Amino acid sequence: MSKIEAATILVVDDEPSIVETLSGILEDEGYNVVTAASGEEAVERFVATAPDLVILDVWLPGMDGGETLSVLREKNIDACVIMISGHSSIEYAVEAIKLGAYDFLEKPLELDRVLIIVNRALEKSRLEKENLELKNSLSGPWEIIGESPNMVEIKEQIAMAAMSQGRVLINGESGTGKELVARSLHYQSDRKNKNFVEVNCAAIPHELIESELFGHEKGSFTGAFESKKGKFELAHQGTLFMDEIGDMSLTTQAKVLRIIETQEFQKVGGNKTIKVDVRIISATNKNLLDEIKSNNFREDLYFRLAVIPMTVPPLRERYNDIDLLVEHFLKLFALQYRQKPKQISTTTIAALKGHDWPGNVRELKNTIERFVIMNPTDTINVKDIYPAKSVKSDYASFKTLREAREQFEKDFIHKKLQENNWNVSKTAEDLEIERSNLHRKIKALGIQTP
Repeated sequence: MSKIEAATILVVDDEPSIVETLSGILEDEGYNVVTAASGEEAVERFVATAPDLVILDVWLPGMDGGETLSVLREKNIDACVIMISGHSSIEYAVEAIKLGAYDFLEKPLELDRVLIIVNRALEKSRLEKENLELKNSLSGPWEIIGESPNMVEIKEQIAMAAMSQGRVLINGESGTGKELVARSLHYQSDRKNKNFVEVNCAAIPHELIESELFGHEKGSFTGAFESKKGKFELAHQGTLFMDEIGDMSLTTQAKVLRIIETQEFQKVGGNKTIKVDVRIISATNKNLLDEIKSNNFREDLYFRLAVIPMTVPPLRERYNDIDLLVEHFLKLFALQYRQKPKQISTTTIAALKGHDWPGNVRELKNTIERFVIMNPTDTINVKDIYPAKSVKSDYASFKTLREAREQFEKDFIHKKLQENNWNVSKTAEDLEIERSNLHRKIKALGIQTP
């Protein structure tokens, strides 16, 4: 059984024999132990020592265990608490769990079981602390990674727009991080302590989108077994992020337009007017101006949503950020999967930069996650990611044989260089040409090498 090194455990019981027994076995396991004989003393000791775990008796003089647990929770103290009692009942155990206890043990205590539960509880606390440290170490879960000029511009736009109430329309290809921009706008705004509510307009069937946005009354349609709040109501005083807004039907667009103008609506099947204060941020991977010309999107809604337009660049326009993104994701997944952070070679970074990344940052993130999970070594090499770049050239689209031949030669040499970890001599040997000749071709064809 593993244990959490140097963890501090607070034992609270008015029976000296119980305190002595528990203290003895826990100290033998290497834990630091502090004790208290009442609920009031337990709260004082907790504030003074900040223990990692509390073993708390139910029946105590003065403030009992349940009241003590409630006081700890009221003080926003989230340490794991194990309740113990010699007069337990299922009802009390359930109530203790509802109050936030990690587990409930009956007296007389089985010491081996106590140690198992203590170890599990401390492991749970450790994981929760690691997650919090992860968020802090990465400057928050919604940090935007990038120092390229276009990403610096995006960050500056977010800083300027965040504290306003202006509606923002975020454009960009799938996987570029539009939701990240939306959340950054929210968490830098004066609405940051209110709800951030997201709805993906493309993922919800057209016949259900209005219920999702506006809510519905019980019995308003088949399957409406109870009344439900919609996204607008849930986002009251906060932010509503409507992703893939270009996929919203014209009928729903008209209703959203009215809400923007009046800040009020009615649930599906209802007749009561609900007033809301919602900041709308929307996003799309479509060209809405083209959609307007095709009569798929309302022009008046577009201009109301795009008070502040922003465009998130694709990854192929910010290759210099790949180093930072890779470092960020390696740390992220190392913590998530409880591994030592992996190293990545410069040739591998160069190979990653040689990929088109049609899936943008999302594709890169998934790729790094796969490396962390599936690579048993401490270093990720270029062979682990090959083939990073697939040959996508449509040679039949070229006007002349010479152009098609040059493109094929470029793609073929690039592929062989990747296979040989960018070793020019080895690649020349495989291609059965002179090394100097290969160098000339690399330069003439414009092939970028690490």
